[in-house]
Amino acid sequence: MPSEPTLAARFTTLTRQLAEGQGLWRPLPFQRRGAPWGDAAPGLAEALLALPDDAAARLQDAPFEDSPLSAWLPVAELAAAVDLPRLATGGVELPAAWGEGIGARKWRQIQAFAGCVPRVHEEHLVEWCAGKGHLSRTLARWHGRAVSGLEWQASLCESGQALADGQAQPVRLHRQDVLADDAAEWLAPGRRVAALHACGDLHGRLLELAAASGAAVTLAPCCYQRTAADEYHALSRRGRSLMAEHGLELTREDLSMAVQETVTAPPGVRRHRRRANAWRLGFDRLQREVRGHDEYLPVPSLAYGRLPADFAGFCRWAAERKAVALPADVDWLAWEAEGWRRQAEVTRLELVRHLYRRPLEVWLALDRAWRLVEAGQRVRLGTFCDRELTPRNLLIETLPASG
Repeated sequence: MPSEPTLAARFTTLTRQLAEGQGLWRPLPFQRRGAPWGDAAPGLAEALLALPDDAAARLQDAPFEDSPLSAWLPVAELAAAVDLPRLATGGVELPAAWGEGIGARKWRQIQAFAGCVPRVHEEHLVEWCAGKGHLSRTLARWHGRAVSGLEWQASLCESGQALADGQAQPVRLHRQDVLADDAAEWLAPGRRVAALHACGDLHGRLLELAAASGAAVTLAPCCYQRTAADEYHALSRRGRSLMAEHGLELTREDLSMAVQETVTAPPGVRRHRRRANAWRLGFDRLQREVRGHDEYLPVPSLAYGRLPADFAGFCRWAAERKAVALPADVDWLAWEAEGWRRQAEVTRLELVRHLYRRPLEVWLALDRAWRLVEAGQRVRLGTFCDRELTPRNLLIETLPASG
């Protein structure tokens, strides 16, 4: 278990490394031709572009292992800073029947997370952003006590309550906007609030209320970029001080990098994503030529399954939305080939961002943990499951008063 000085050391190290490397990891290769960092790291782009496909794929999944980026970047120091302890209390294997109606992967996540929630009978349990209350029902069974679930969508409350009642579990789902003022009424000393993958401002609100009230927290944060602010304002005083001291700046777009790892995506989804990106890059090169402006033109996203049947159809769709007049004699095969060539190039150049992705996520979790430390709580930060189950496996937990 890391002590608070260890958390402080990680926080300082990661702030410094993220700040020193931001000229390399912040620029987006997808939007820029050539090395997006210019002349800041001579030879780095050439080394990345020379990587064979298997090496590039390996570094996407394991950016710290045997990395050729070590000649330019602090790979070993970053790896050490994000090497967090496993917080699970020892392989909770819950009855399969408890997971009825829950997706297999989600059920495994719930089991791993539930094993990290302290079984302190003096604490009343509350689930934050409960959805249908899958975690609430699991905690009620595992801990043998009542759980209150907070969820703002009435339909989810109704469906979840029916499930809890049908299973005779002491769970009560309450329709509650957790961003509203009256959400504070659910937090108090002697209560523990559990939140599995609460997004952005939703978990930020939880931390602020927990810091003010003294309520205990077990939180797996997610989707840091889902926030109303364009520029990141650290939650903790220490975070704000470190950002100012080292010159670290973060935008909402930067925060999205922390959650872009997709090790759990099915092969079909990955193939779809690669094709969509290659077509976007092909259209990008085409629109630069047609418009006579060598600049990136953002195109709206398409939901899975709505991608046009071929590259030409995609380009016509994108051109219509961006008011680009395409000529009648477009060589579609050539521009699609250019898109796939650019895809291979971007994949390699983005390995720099991959290297800093986990450090940024851990830094954001440290900022959240330190907000609770500053409120006088004892906090630990670690992981609750393997990244193959979910890359969003970080867990922030305050220790029980008797712990």
